[in-house]
Amino acid sequence: MATAIEFNHVGKQYRLGLVSTGTIQHDLNRWWQTAVLRKEDPYLKIGSVNDRTQKADSDYVWALRDIDFEVEQGDVVGIIGKNGAGKSTLLKLLSKVTGPTVGSIRARGRIASLLEVGTGFHSEMTGRENIFMNGAILGMTKAEIAAKLDEIVDFSGCERYLDTPVKRYSSGMMVRLGFAVAAHLDPEILVVDEVLAVGDAEFQKKAIGKMQDVSKGEGRTVLFVSHNMASVKSLCKSGLLLENGMVKYRGSIQDTIDMYIGEGGSSENQYFDDLTTAPGNEVIRIKSFEILPLDGSKHITIETGVLMRLKFMCYKENAMLATAVEIRTLDDAVVCQPAAFFGKSGEKDSKIGLYTIDFIIPAYTINAGRYKADVFFGENQKYIVYNGFNQCFEIENSLADMGYNQFVLPGIIRLKNDFKVTYEKV
Repeated sequence: MATAIEFNHVGKQYRLGLVSTGTIQHDLNRWWQTAVLRKEDPYLKIGSVNDRTQKADSDYVWALRDIDFEVEQGDVVGIIGKNGAGKSTLLKLLSKVTGPTVGSIRARGRIASLLEVGTGFHSEMTGRENIFMNGAILGMTKAEIAAKLDEIVDFSGCERYLDTPVKRYSSGMMVRLGFAVAAHLDPEILVVDEVLAVGDAEFQKKAIGKMQDVSKGEGRTVLFVSHNMASVKSLCKSGLLLENGMVKYRGSIQDTIDMYIGEGGSSENQYFDDLTTAPGNEVIRIKSFEILPLDGSKHITIETGVLMRLKFMCYKENAMLATAVEIRTLDDAVVCQPAAFFGKSGEKDSKIGLYTIDFIIPAYTINAGRYKADVFFGENQKYIVYNGFNQCFEIENSLADMGYNQFVLPGIIRLKNDFKVTYEKV
C-alpha cells in the first residue's frame, strides 16, 4: 500500500501575540544567523510547550513539535485531542495554509480541505461561481467541474440558492456546499476539520456516509478532526491523539479514543479517611466509593455483574435526600443511573450518621467492556454534591459461560443467552 501522507519531524512555532519576531533586532538577528551565517534559527532553540492552561514562560510557543507519522493511501485517520492540542494547525500545515517551521511534509495527490465554515469561498461570488473556482484551484478543467455540478448541488441541498452570493448563506448552508465541493471534486486526500458539527443531524449522517464511500469505494485518504467520538469511531480505522502540540498516541481508533477519554480517570477504588477534606459539603461527605464483583471480593477482574458500594457521612437530619451512581461508556453514552432515596415518599426522616449503600448491577445486564462511574447527591430534586470520580472499571465475560456468551459482542446491553430450538420432521 502506497504512503499518501508523510510528516517528518514537523514543528510549527509562533511568537505569542505577534506576527513577526516583534522587533527589528530579532528580525535582523534571525536573518543574519540563517541567511548569512547559514546557522540554525536561534529562536527555534527556545519556546514553551503548547499548554494553554499554563502561563507562558517564553514569548515563543510550539503549536506543534516533532510530529512524525505516515498515513497509507485509503486510510481514514481520526485526529483527536483537547482544544488547543494542535489539531487544526496540523491540518493547516497539510493543506499548505501555512508552512512548517521545521521538518517536511509530503502528500501524494490533490488535497481538498474543509477547515472552517466557508473555506475557500469568496463571499461576493455565488455558490455556482465558488464551485467552479474551487475546482479550478484543485486543477480541474471547466468541463470536469460541470460534469460534477449536478451531483454537488444535489448533495448540498442548496439548489434554490445556487446563484445567490454565499455571503447571504447561513453557516449550515455554507458547510453543506463547502463539504459537497470538497468531497466531489475528486481529491486524493480529503481533510475535514470540526465544521460538520455546524450542520444538522441529517447532513452529518450524509457527510459521514460520503466520507466512508470516498475512503472504501474510491480508495481516497481522509483525515477527520472531530470532538464527536461516535462519528470518529464509525468513520475512522486508525487514530492520532495530540496533546500540547505533540503526538501522544497512534494506533487503532478504539484504542486512541480509550486513551483520550480515559485520561483523568482512575481504576482505583476511592477512600477518604479524613472526612474534613473528603468530597462533599456540610450536608454530606463521601467516605469511600468501591467497584467490586458481585460477591464483594477484592478480585481485580469483574465478571458479568457489578457491585458499587458507596459509604458517606450524612450531617443533616429530616431532609429528603437522594444519591445516584451514573455509569457511562468511555465515549460518554449513559448506560444507567441507579438511585437510592433516604426516607419514604413525602417524608423527611434522614438521620445523622454513616451510611453504606450497595448498588447492584445484576449479571447479564451490561456487556463486556470499559466503563466509568460518577457519584451524585441531591436534595429536593436539586444537586448538592457531584463528584467527578470518573472511576474506570472493566467488565469481562464470565469464564463459566458457555458458547455464544463467551465472545465479546457489540452493544451495551448483554442478554443471557436463553433460547429454544424446536424441530419438526417434514
